[in-house]
Amino acid sequence: MRRWLVVLPLLAVLLSSCGTISREMFTEKDLAAASPEGLSELRFNAKDQAAVLRFAQSVTARQQAERPFNALSISGGGANGAYAAGFLAGWTAHGDRPEFDLVTGVSTGALAAPLAFLGPTYDSRLREAYLSREVSRIISRKSAAIFSIPGLFRSDALRELVETYVNLDLLNQVAAEHRKGRRLLVATTNLDTEETIIWDMGAIAMGGDEKAVKLFQDVLIASASIPGVFPPALIQVSGSGRALSEMHADGGISTPFFIVPEALLRWTAPETQSSSARVYVLINGQIGTSFGFTKGNSLAILARAYDALSKAQARVQLTASQAFADRNQAELVYSAIPSDIEADSLNFKPDNMKRLYDYGYQRGLKGDAWETK
Repeated sequence: MRRWLVVLPLLAVLLSSCGTISREMFTEKDLAAASPEGLSELRFNAKDQAAVLRFAQSVTARQQAERPFNALSISGGGANGAYAAGFLAGWTAHGDRPEFDLVTGVSTGALAAPLAFLGPTYDSRLREAYLSREVSRIISRKSAAIFSIPGLFRSDALRELVETYVNLDLLNQVAAEHRKGRRLLVATTNLDTEETIIWDMGAIAMGGDEKAVKLFQDVLIASASIPGVFPPALIQVSGSGRALSEMHADGGISTPFFIVPEALLRWTAPETQSSSARVYVLINGQIGTSFGFTKGNSLAILARAYDALSKAQARVQLTASQAFADRNQAELVYSAIPSDIEADSLNFKPDNMKRLYDYGYQRGLKGDAWETK
């Protein structure tokens, strides 16, 4: 099944090349002047140092509090997101899950992040989100859309899943936590600029209306839209006197997970910010190398190369995040799916999702699944 990680995107190129999304052409200059209509303060470019530092200042008060600053990052991984969902519930049952000052999510991690941000009372809804029968429809014959859109599957089932739990009530609760200084961030990849865009979901939630709900949902769906498998999401912006549509897709294209945006990875906090910090990373996938005889056909070679690439990217991001944590006197720990456990990011079958959820739950419950350097 793992080889389908490569097969599906390749099939998408070959079979859905005639599927298109209608867009009006614009230039880089047009885009530079654009922003989400009426919501220009709700996102920033991950490599924009000035914007990132402004964001960092917004959480300074909680960093300077006497108690430790707790951050959680949830990675991409498709169906493997059931692992993090189970782990969080098990962690709650273990009794030492903290309230997170910062929660970040990418791809499937973006879908889980709002519920993880709101805390243990949402564990049951997170379980439902990953174990419901509707999840199996995300990649199925019924959702297939070859030749009609630029992707093998429609994102209707994904949108229905998001709309099930992202409503005005949830946004109001996210906004309430945002007012306390807590932050919820989600990454998407802007395909027009090839850049990581960080969305401040709490700031979006502060809008408090159906327009804010729609943008909140669109960002989550965009972050989880695997290129070639699902069509990218268009997010409406305005600039240069006309409406534009940015094309956003899976945040995992540009970063497997993040604790801080790219521009902050080399940053050192002022000495006055001396409070301790704990950084937790939940990786919905495997990062360790393993032996596997590779057959000489193109499919086997591509599948093995994809595996090696994705694991290497996660290790590199872990190394960079560890260096940031060490430099800023923070403790970083992570938990990933062990190499001897079957993990397939495109297997949304209920039995597979429950197996991963239960495995994650047991690891979180035991409390000994965290690893360091």
